[in-house]
Amino acid sequence: MVATWSEFGDYFDKMTRTGVVKSMKDFYWDIRPKPEFGTIEIRVCDTPLTVGHAADLAAYLQALCRYLMIERPIVPIEDDYLVYTFNRFQACRFGAEGILVDPKSGEHRCLRDDILQTLTRIEQHAIELDADAACARIKARVDRGDSDAAWCRARFAELGSAAELMRAQSIRWQEA
Repeated sequence: MVATWSEFGDYFDKMTRTGVVKSMKDFYWDIRPKPEFGTIEIRVCDTPLTVGHAADLAAYLQALCRYLMIERPIVPIEDDYLVYTFNRFQACRFGAEGILVDPKSGEHRCLRDDILQTLTRIEQHAIELDADAACARIKARVDRGDSDAAWCRARFAELGSAAELMRAQSIRWQEA
């Protein structure tokens, strides 16, 4: 686990020295540093099938990052990664209907509930960033159970093939 730019620099140097990586593009992490900009990149969550939904997710993540940077409500520890793969799969496969496991308490809860609680915690940060309308749209989608992951599962069940699902997704993207 790396928690600072300096720690990442040391890690990157070791990885390039061993020939395991040649550039930042060789790191397939969900969150990775972007040293040339002094920022981080976050792999998109959900399966945004429209530009508008992708933009809303970006605004949500901006507000969440601001909250984490300013309020620092958590300090990551190694045990946080114990359930990471499970939680990530649940989110990717089931969207807001997925189960989230808290690594500290072992509590299982619906990702939907966690998203709604997070939206409440980051509300002021969303307002400061003028991202409150986007966060309101995210909240409305979560309240309705309207996720693109659920849409994809329903279309796959209806269409019966991944190729037809990809075609339907492309059409949805073009029409949005």
